[in-house]
Amino acid sequence: MIDIHKVKTYSVKKRPSKVRFKDFAVLPAPRRSFLDFYKSMPDILKAKDLHSVVEAIVRARRNKKSVIFMAGAHVIKCGLNPVLIELIKKKVITCICLNGAGIIHDFEIAFLGRTSEDVLENLKSGKFGMGKETADFINNAVSEGSLQGLGLGASVAAKIESAKLRFKNLSLLYNAFKFKVPVCVLVAIGTDIIHQHPSFNAGLTGEASLKDFYSLTENIKSLNNDGVVLNFGSAVILPEVFLKALNLARNLKNKVENFTTANFDMMYHYRPMQNVVCRPTQGSGKGYYIVGHHEIMLPLLAQAVIEKI
Repeated sequence: MIDIHKVKTYSVKKRPSKVRFKDFAVLPAPRRSFLDFYKSMPDILKAKDLHSVVEAIVRARRNKKSVIFMAGAHVIKCGLNPVLIELIKKKVITCICLNGAGIIHDFEIAFLGRTSEDVLENLKSGKFGMGKETADFINNAVSEGSLQGLGLGASVAAKIESAKLRFKNLSLLYNAFKFKVPVCVLVAIGTDIIHQHPSFNAGLTGEASLKDFYSLTENIKSLNNDGVVLNFGSAVILPEVFLKALNLARNLKNKVENFTTANFDMMYHYRPMQNVVCRPTQGSGKGYYIVGHHEIMLPLLAQAVIEKI
């Protein structure tokens, strides 16, 4: 039998502790400013990580380094274009990366002021994704732009800019084009509704998307020493593309180290953790993974950054 009286103890006063009262949250109070609220959060775990990401973005802007914003289409569907547009206007975001669905929802917002169909209902009859105007506009824009030597993002952005679209001031692509922020659109053939239409040209789409891959690689070069990469909601395509573009930049003898990455999503995913948070920053830099809904986390992050700058 063990003799419990022989266990060895020590004074808790001599033990290092991870949590200190100085890091605690401040009591809630009425009529508090946002900045006071932001400072009131505990300097512990994910609140501490959020503070670190905000400081990294502010530092990158001050030092004129890349702040690359990658996003799944759900970010646009959540009504967050005004937030991203303000970050463009404030010269915070220097490059935007979207998947193919992102430009679809962005165009429909510019065209109709609304987007997102009932997939379950329309799939039953084969109507899912068969809206004519969306496919024709984007597919024709990509084909025309590609033949002019433009990337996919620039092709669609330029077409939106020149078209008479009632709500185009709400378009992320239009505002990026207006403020000369590159939009890199990385597509996988067959993933997007516009690929079902006769107006779709796979060859020109692939060529235009490849140009955007090279554009992303060029922007990655300016991450070195204090740049930032943010990924909101892309679980597969953009994390995979980012990793290859980073590798290509390094393979071409560019030093890309000591930067910050942060992945924001509603749940944990393997690829963003590995390809955004861990692998790119291994040996230098910092990576963060913060779980939360985009419609809460992005406005919170953006407001904190704008307060700080």
